[in-house]
Amino acid sequence: MNVEGSKCLAKSTDLFFSIVIANYNYARFVRQAIESALTQDWSDTEIIVVDDGSTDHSAEVIRSFGDSITAIFKENGGQREANNVGFERSTGDVVIFLDADDILVPGALRSIASVWRPGLSKVQVLMERVNAQGLPIQNAIPKIRNVIPKIPPGLSSGAIRHWAYETSEYPTPPGSGNAYARHFLEKIFPLDSTYDSFTDSTCIAMAPYMGDVETIAAPLVLYRMHGANDSAMSASVSNFGREIARALKRHSAACKACAMTGQRSPPLSSLFAAPHLLQLRVASLRLTPQQHPLPGDSRARALRDAISIPFRKSFERPGFRCLIAGWSIATLLAPKAIASRLIRRRFI
Repeated sequence: MNVEGSKCLAKSTDLFFSIVIANYNYARFVRQAIESALTQDWSDTEIIVVDDGSTDHSAEVIRSFGDSITAIFKENGGQREANNVGFERSTGDVVIFLDADDILVPGALRSIASVWRPGLSKVQVLMERVNAQGLPIQNAIPKIRNVIPKIPPGLSSGAIRHWAYETSEYPTPPGSGNAYARHFLEKIFPLDSTYDSFTDSTCIAMAPYMGDVETIAAPLVLYRMHGANDSAMSASVSNFGREIARALKRHSAACKACAMTGQRSPPLSSLFAAPHLLQLRVASLRLTPQQHPLPGDSRARALRDAISIPFRKSFERPGFRCLIAGWSIATLLAPKAIASRLIRRRFI
């Protein structure tokens, strides 16, 4: 998909973009990620590739780009540390942490620049799901068709801040779909071990409390689904508990952002009002109850939350919330074998 320049002329023509690509053993994908950054029609751009101790032939692929990129090779330390290193070397006004298996659509930077303004913490865009070969497989994320009302003003900065506070969730893409203001990132980087190991988790949680969030309702990033994604829920039953633990980390990060800006911190109870997290809670409670990491949670608590979700205020449409409630109730009450099948159908 190409973004027509005539429709999105930049308002801030002096913006400098930093694209930071943290790579670990994605030799088969990282070339396309780098090329997608290099071919953007925006001259004021730097591309920093941090290889986090890959053991495949990633280094060979990265070095093949020569001086057109800044290449950094380090011992394996995880995505958070790799992005800390990449951000430290960056100088851009706007920073995109592009996952090594994702692709920027042509014209993405120009489109982001066209809506950039002072006071933003980030601009978020839609991401089109594609398979390992780059072919479309599912709808774009976040699913803004479920937002009530449709944007604008359903995803105004004020609405996003409100939903983040009330439910710990708001319609947002994962990592590559976010372009962050440097002045926001400078307040929180480098990220230490008290934060989640995935950079996007922290930045997404803190952004609404530390500036405005602007949404571009167009797929400007290709989000590659290939089975080896860190976000692949089907890889292990323990991943459901892991995602809930990440939600707890995001809540902690949101509280830190509020402390930094003098705002009231969101209560821990907001996690129990989150429609998407409810589905992960249900899966964790049914598949790995002994490892369930959310304090005060239980199947009975999740059942009460499922029953109440259609009647709570939310950014998602009532019909979609009813679908979540129906699946959650059925999965909580069904025999474990049937519950396992329902979970597989939902998350594969």
